[in-house]
Amino acid sequence: MRVQDKAAIVTGAGRGIGAATALRLAQEGAKVVVNDISEDNAQHSAAAIREAGFEAIAHACDITDRTAVQGLIAKAVDTYGRLDILVNNAGVIRDNLTHKLSDDDWDTVMNVHLKGAFYCSQEAQKHMVAQKYGKIVNFSSTSALGNRGQLNYSTAKAGLQGFTKTLAIELGRYNINVNAVAPGFIETDMTRETAARMGVDFEQFKEYGAQQSVLGRTGKPEDVANAVLFLVSDEASFITGQVLYVRGGV
Repeated sequence: MRVQDKAAIVTGAGRGIGAATALRLAQEGAKVVVNDISEDNAQHSAAAIREAGFEAIAHACDITDRTAVQGLIAKAVDTYGRLDILVNNAGVIRDNLTHKLSDDDWDTVMNVHLKGAFYCSQEAQKHMVAQKYGKIVNFSSTSALGNRGQLNYSTAKAGLQGFTKTLAIELGRYNINVNAVAPGFIETDMTRETAARMGVDFEQFKEYGAQQSVLGRTGKPEDVANAVLFLVSDEASFITGQVLYVRGGV
């Protein structure tokens, strides 16, 4: 039970990698607040965790709204008495070639990934600093290295790497570890929707993703959840400011 009795928030945990991460933390003893912008998705994910015999509550909100984020952090602390783990997973895509990107495409992606992570981390660190303990994991992506049709997303994910390293420097003296995971091709609803938008059969899309991996396969949400679990556990207590690529390759 690597995170026994720790209180955790996972944003964007209504489905996909976020839901898998919330469940994995709960399996290892954490009390989890499942956040999502969709009330239905948040409730469904939290219910699934409880049905599996673990502890979780749902709290839906828009993390680009500072007041809403303050309510999210307060819910965790009011319910569990503390906040030990924050996983900034929430994200969106608005893919298009540069000359076709709209202001809304750019602003939406920047706001969710960067402003959302900033608001959540800024509010969470207040409690972590006071208790001299905390773990924050941000979600970057292999797209941070550049990817056609993802100027906005790639920029935001690269920004989160700098965000992670700077936050680690500032919070290290308070015994708070800040790291990031950068998934590659993971089989989720989001990648399925991307394939549909491109007019590509999902199985063919997966085959392409597998070709990019030296392991010859695509990733599952659980692969990323296991990496997050390690980074928020005390086994990783001397690791901070790092970006762990979960991509099945080098």
